[in-house]
Amino acid sequence: MDSGADAELCFPHLLNLSCRAPVRPHSEAVLLYTLLSFIAVLTVALNLLVVISISHFRQLHTPTNLLLLSLAIADLLVGLLVMPVEMVRITETCWLMGELMCALSEISSFTLTSASVGNMVLISIDRYVAICNPLQYTSKVTRGRVEVSVCLCWAFSLLYNGLILKDHLRQPSRYSSCYGECVVVINFASGAVDLVFTFIGPCSIIVVLYMRVFVVAVSQARAIGSRITAVTGGSVTATAKKSERKAARTLGVVILVFLMSFCPYYYPSLAGQDTSNSALTWPIVSWLLYSNSCMNPLIYAFFYPWFRKAIKFIVTLKILEKNSSHVSIL
Repeated sequence: MDSGADAELCFPHLLNLSCRAPVRPHSEAVLLYTLLSFIAVLTVALNLLVVISISHFRQLHTPTNLLLLSLAIADLLVGLLVMPVEMVRITETCWLMGELMCALSEISSFTLTSASVGNMVLISIDRYVAICNPLQYTSKVTRGRVEVSVCLCWAFSLLYNGLILKDHLRQPSRYSSCYGECVVVINFASGAVDLVFTFIGPCSIIVVLYMRVFVVAVSQARAIGSRITAVTGGSVTATAKKSERKAARTLGVVILVFLMSFCPYYYPSLAGQDTSNSALTWPIVSWLLYSNSCMNPLIYAFFYPWFRKAIKFIVTLKILEKNSSHVSIL
């Protein structure tokens, strides 16, 4: 913490123990609260729409949508629990919520982020089986198996991050030099493990599976186009090319957003350094990471026609009508 003349004590009654924090201009604090609150509210709203849509309409109770629901719940909790705490941390410069909240805030942040990534991996596996093995999809991807996979994903995220943060959970003030700090340091060894399990591993799976899906989807589109051409004597090259461009664009968005959100956060681990939330770049890299929870509903749900139709039902309050859950939404 800053010890200069332009700083004030976080806890004035603890004169010799309190941290000194720089005084943030009121206009700067208002701007930060406004911007970060907007991101948090947007994250909650978008993911809540996905949760309500899939939970309410019976036609949407499918294995694939169960994965989307799990992803939306993880991202919704990021917007509800993680973003508000991190917003206060960044804006107020002093940590005023005590050691318990220091421990809980970090374990919830790490666990929900990992659960979100795990659900994205499960979705990529689901899409791979659906496109590359369509005849076996219904037998391989059952509701029971998806439910078990989702439960294991959440359990692994909690256990795995609990192990990484065990020292912080046992003693939240371990790396704090004074009262008014909530410092978390992930050493190089733990950071390397986290790098593999939460970034390199998931990223590799997502890229490989979606690339495979893209190749198969393009070959299927060309095969269908060739049959149509043989029957009608016409040409569907333009339509096939358009479908290929759309598939490539979707694939590019999925991968690009994931890399942009996670690469800055994992740069210290990639560079062989410890990861700490006291670093000067932490506010930027952490909020880039959290913004992935705002982008996920746009990437994974918004482009589904049923989601756009469900939004209309929700916004117009038609879901409050009797038997609205049985409405044909597909």
